[in-house]
Formats: sequence, C-alpha cells, structure tokens
Amino acid sequence: MSHVAESVRGTQILGTKLSPAMVTPTARLGKMPAVRLVIARCSVDYEGRLQAHLPLATRLLVVKADGSVLVHSDGGSYKPLNWMSPPCAMDEVVPDDDEIANGVESIWVVQHAKSEDRLRIQLYEVLHDSAHELGVDPGLVKDGAEAHLQMLLAEHIATLGEGYTLVRREFMTAIGPVDILCRDASGTSVAVEIKRRGDIDGVEQLTRYLELMNRDPHLAPVVGVFAAQQIKPQARTLAKDRGIRCVTLDYDALRGIDDVGSRLF
Repeated sequence: MSHVAESVRGTQILGTKLSPAMVTPTARLGKMPAVRLVIARCSVDYEGRLQAHLPLATRLLVVKADGSVLVHSDGGSYKPLNWMSPPCAMDEVVPDDDEIANGVESIWVVQHAKSEDRLRIQLYEVLHDSAHELGVDPGLVKDGAEAHLQMLLAEHIATLGEGYTLVRREFMTAIGPVDILCRDASGTSVAVEIKRRGDIDGVEQLTRYLELMNRDPHLAPVVGVFAAQQIKPQARTLAKDRGIRCVTLDYDALRGIDDVGSRLF
C-alpha cells in the first residue's frame, strides 16, 4: 500500500474528488452506485503474485459498482486483458514530473485489499468518460428452462402420444409437485417429470412420486414419463428398469418453430 499512501495528493475515487484526510481504507473500499466507462490511450502494469505489462494502446476501462476494474481491448471476445477483482480500492493519482513529461495525464492505482496485488494504469489521453446507474439486475432467464418446457408440453400434451389429455401442471404430492399429471388414451394416470438434461437423479425423483401416487386409489395405477431435451444413457437404463418411459423433447418443435414432420432427415 506504500505506493498508494505516497500518492494521495489530488486523489479521486471513481471520479469523486477527495481530500487527503478523507482517503481511508473504508472510503476507498466503499461501493459506488454507478458503473464508469472510460476509453483511453493507456498502459497497464500488474504487480504482485505475477508481473504483467500492457504497452500503450487504446482500451476500454470498466470500473464496476462492486469495485472491480477491468481492462478490455477490441478483440478477445468477453475476456478482459487484465483486471482486479473486489475487494479492492482505486485511487486516481497525479503523475510525477517524469511521467507528465512522457505524456501521462493521470494514473489509476487499484490495490487489492487482501493481497499485495496492484493494478497501475497510466492514462495518456481520455477519449470518453461516463458513469451509468444500472440498477438491480434481474438475473439470467434461460430460454428453454424447465418451467418453460413444462408450459409448452402442457400446451402440446399430445406430444406424449395420441389421445393424451392434461389433468394439471404442478400436481402436488406430499413430497413435492409433479411437473405434469395427465391421462393417456385409455384413461390411465401419467406422471411426467421434465428436465432440460435428464440424469439418474431425475429418474429417482420420478420414482418417488410414482410410489406415493400409486397409494392413492383415486389415481392408481399411475405410470411415469421422464421427459427431457437430453437424456443420459444411464438414466434411460434406470428408467426402463423401473417401467418409466423416456421421451426426448424437441424444444423448437414445441415452440412451433421446427416442423418435425416435414424433415427429410
């Protein structure tokens, strides 16, 4: 931390001016509400458990609200060239006379709070500098998730066979809900367990449901269908041994995008 301590003159944290008296570990480690995007001609040095140097070039610098700092180039897909993960503190310091003579306008020093790792970014020219409030992210919603597959299969229950009719989705039992309860053409109750990727655990889960449901005289006999986009060979073997039918679901066909019947192969 000695380099940071010696350079508190004119310190900034994520663009906010602070006096030297205000520069404390707590202040530096505090979370900021906005994400800062800077495009600049810069060089980067990483010091600590390893030494790494990025020579002068135009790059995108991202300072996230959680304190992390990432250095991106235009290539390399999503992966940054270098970065510092939180918890860390970023100080924006004034370069010395020699650095100013070489064209350095400002320096970012990012110090990790639990190690000696330090990221030092020399900025020669800032082309863009903005801050954006992103708010709370709702998280990734995967297309083709189990809940969506359940909804689609319920809407197209005849996928399981001609004459199948839906009783209800999320049929509750004493040990949890069965994804779909339906009846086949003969009126026999069918419990359907749906997975994106079917493995042995899913077969075991459906087995427990079947054992319990077959004790109910209003439902028994109940047979099982294990439905998934992909089913592992071990799961198929176990399902067959327990009298459970396996059905591979075609997600695009359920959505009406892919007409399976018109395929040549």
